[in-house]
Amino acid sequence: MKKILTLTILSLFAFAANAQEFTLTSTDLQGQLTTKQVFSGFGCTGDNISPQLAWINAPEGTKSYAITLYDPDAPTGSGWWHWVMFNIPNSTSELKANAGNLESGLAPSGSVQSITSFGQQGFGGACPPEGDKPHAYIFTVYALDIEKIDLQPNAPPAMVGYFLNAHALAKASIISYYGR
Repeated sequence: MKKILTLTILSLFAFAANAQEFTLTSTDLQGQLTTKQVFSGFGCTGDNISPQLAWINAPEGTKSYAITLYDPDAPTGSGWWHWVMFNIPNSTSELKANAGNLESGLAPSGSVQSITSFGQQGFGGACPPEGDKPHAYIFTVYALDIEKIDLQPNAPPAMVGYFLNAHALAKASIISYYGR
C-alpha cells in the first residue's frame, strides 16, 4: 500500500511538472518600450501604438480574457493604468499591434476598452515624467471564468480590476521599461 501511495504521489508531481504554463509573449516587446508604444500627448511624442500580444496554454474553463497595462512607478501613490481591455472572447489568443486604437477595428469583436488613468478609452502608451528613473510597464493577460464582465466602457480601472481578480483562473505578464 505504501509503495502504491508513493508511486501515485510521484506520478502527480511528474504530471504537474509537465503541465504547460499560461504564457504571454510579444513580437514587439523586447524589454524596452520604443517610441511606437509611447503616448502621444501629456508632454510625450510617441506613436501610441499598442504592441502585438499573444498567449498560450490558457487553463481549462477559460471563458474570456482581459488585458491590462499598468505602471506601478507612476508618482501618483496608486500607479497608472495605461490600458484595460476585457470581454475578449475565449477563441482569441492574439491581439495585433494597434488593437488598442478604438478606430483601428483590430480589437476582438465584443471586447470593451474602458477608460485609463489618462481619462480616455483604449491604449495610452508610456509617458513617465522627464528625469524620472525608467518605469516598469506591466502587460498582463487574465484568463477568466466568465464570458462577460457587465461593465460599461467608462468603468474605472479599479472597478474592472476588482472583477478581473475575482474571476481570474490564471494570469501572465510581460514587463518592459521606459524612461525619458
